[in-house]
Parts: sequence; C-alpha cells; structure tokens
Amino acid sequence: MADLPGSGQGQSNDPRSAELAGRLAAVRKRIAGAAKSAGRGERLPALIVVTKFHPAEDIRRLAALGVTDVGENRDQEAAAKALELADLALTWHFVGQLQTKKAKSVARYAAAVHSVDRPQLVDALGKAVQSRMDATGRAPLDCFIQVSLEDDGGTHRGGAAPTDVPLLAERIAASDALNLAGVMAVAPLGAPPEPAFEKLAGISARLVAGYPGAGGISAGMSQDLEAAIKFGATHLRIGSDILGSRPAVG
Repeated sequence: MADLPGSGQGQSNDPRSAELAGRLAAVRKRIAGAAKSAGRGERLPALIVVTKFHPAEDIRRLAALGVTDVGENRDQEAAAKALELADLALTWHFVGQLQTKKAKSVARYAAAVHSVDRPQLVDALGKAVQSRMDATGRAPLDCFIQVSLEDDGGTHRGGAAPTDVPLLAERIAASDALNLAGVMAVAPLGAPPEPAFEKLAGISARLVAGYPGAGGISAGMSQDLEAAIKFGATHLRIGSDILGSRPAVG
C-alpha cells in the first residue's frame, strides 16, 4: 500500500485549515499505530476522507494538506464538488448506496464505486463507463462489492449477501469498463466490529482465490478503523474524525 501523505506543514493561518490539519494528523497517528499493532509495518491502508455535507472549500484545504482521495455518498453533491474542484488532482470514490439511474453521472467523475451490490448496478455502470471511455479515454472504474454483514448482529447497513459475491464478481470481471477491486462492508451498528471484519476478510480471501487482482478491502470508519486494519483493510473511509460534525443547514 502507498504511504499516507505528509503532515501538511506550512499551511496558512486559516483556523479551519489548522483544525483540519490537527484532526488529520491524529487520524494518521491512529492508522500508523493500528498498522504497527497488526504487524503490517509500513503497509498502510489508503485513507479516503469522506466529505459528505461539508463544503468544497474544506476539500480544497484537505488537498493542501496532502489528501488525494475523497469519498462522497450522494451523487448530486459529489458531481457538483468534482466539477468545482476539477483543478485539483483528486481521486473521487463513491461510497454510498447508488441508484442505477445515477450510473451515467457517477461515471463522469468517480474512479471507484465502493457500493456495488446488485447485477443491475453492475450492468448500468459498465454501460456508462464504457461510453465515457469511448468519448474521453477515461480509465475503467474500480468496483468494490459491498457485502452485508447483518448476520453478525446489530442494524443492517446494506450490501449483497455473501453468497451473491461470486455472481457479482463474475459480472464485473466480464466488463471491459469495470475493474474488480475487492470487497467493502460497513460494520453492523450496535455490535462489535471485529467479528464482522474477520468475516469480511474471509470473504475477501475466497474472492482473491478466483480473482488474484481483487484484493482490496474497503472497511473501517472513524469509530472502528483499528478493527478494520487488524483484519486487512486496504482502504479506510474516514469522515467525522477528520472533518468534525456535520455543518448546520442554514
């Protein structure tokens, strides 16, 4: 895995930039500590900062602090931000539940979708991304299969049943416009995250046995990143611990 970016020293005296720098540094310290505890050494997971409901100005500040990967949950918000920040070298990750009718829009800005959970969405994304590839030469879309871990207790957080993963993997792999990147899951609410992420690691291992290039594990948020790293997360989706609470709607 690529090392996380630097600390972003030398920023202006903007109070919000200073706040974000401190929060970012604290999260990076947690990631490094968890990776060390898990025996992963310098193989740190990629940090995706989830910026939903926060303004584009915050993403610009984060980019100045070395953040390169940004996650969004809603297409309308993501599309607008991606357009406004087109001058920045950012990689956009769509991490929320996605309607098939939004595939064409997502294909315009996203490098990865972490919430592929049904065949119809695979087909819609494949068609939309192929069209963009033909028109603009964009790269294939990285697809993470979102897996439901509801059997581990707690509140259901969405995703395909584990038994559906092979079918979805085959469908993604069959598309020239899509790249099977791995699996994603959200730990059930109200239950310890460790058993859920251990289960996800097992699902990932079975997927990799058939698709060696699909070793990505998108797991871990602000409250459970240590458990995710322990069980092999390659991508972390961190929001509130970096950006703080959701801004008030005026």
